[in-house]
Amino acid sequence: MKSIPALLLSAMILSGCATHQSPTGRSQTLLFSSQEINQMGDQSFEQMKQQERLSKDSKLVTYVNCVADRVTRVLSDKSLKWDVVVFESDQVNAFALPGGHIGVYTGLLSVAENADQLATVIGHEVAHVLANHSNEQVSRAQMTGIGMQMADAAMGVTGVSNKDLYMAALGLGTQVGFILPYGREQESEADIMGVELMALAGFDPRQSMLLWQNMAQAGGGQGPELLSTHPSHSHRIDDLNQMQAQVMPLYLANKDKVKNLCQIAK
Repeated sequence: MKSIPALLLSAMILSGCATHQSPTGRSQTLLFSSQEINQMGDQSFEQMKQQERLSKDSKLVTYVNCVADRVTRVLSDKSLKWDVVVFESDQVNAFALPGGHIGVYTGLLSVAENADQLATVIGHEVAHVLANHSNEQVSRAQMTGIGMQMADAAMGVTGVSNKDLYMAALGLGTQVGFILPYGREQESEADIMGVELMALAGFDPRQSMLLWQNMAQAGGGQGPELLSTHPSHSHRIDDLNQMQAQVMPLYLANKDKVKNLCQIAK
């Protein structure tokens, strides 16, 4: 097959660029439609479920589903049914993918000491999806050289190497040995949106600061994988502290409406 000249290829890619504003007003370049990015998320999640060991602890699974359900119920888009899976692993990690998928590793539950702290992480990961960070990452990869294989994946080519690449761009690089993590701007944006989500869901936003203190202590100086590219612990906690005046009224207005308290059955 004849290769497409580089300049023509660049023109084809850039012609599909669409500039958007993120929920906090940051400029984003998104190359993929919602349908395409959701399909990538669906396929990636199916591959994750095949590769990783699923938890058989029904009480733990029920607890995680309870917290995730409360967070996703407050989203404005009610058409999407979120799929939640608990992976049996010591990793202190969690993720959310386009198409409505949430993965939580059991190792996270040793650091997230209660439902409010778990909601901090789930709200943060769901915020990545809402803010189109996955589309932004895949688009960035497309424009910086990995992109031809990304484009093949988006058009339905399902070879393992392509899957690995777009899974990496979706934030799952640590699973497949190819690192393309979210940037610090995206992480800070997800913090802001995530703490609002948890407060709207009736979870105490003050616990978000305690969660990240726990994270800072987990795994010694390096910390867990979830923090590999996140803002510094002190910077994140300071930002969340400044957010409290804005989100505490949301929590107080919604906490008494919550019927399901999300506790692990003893």
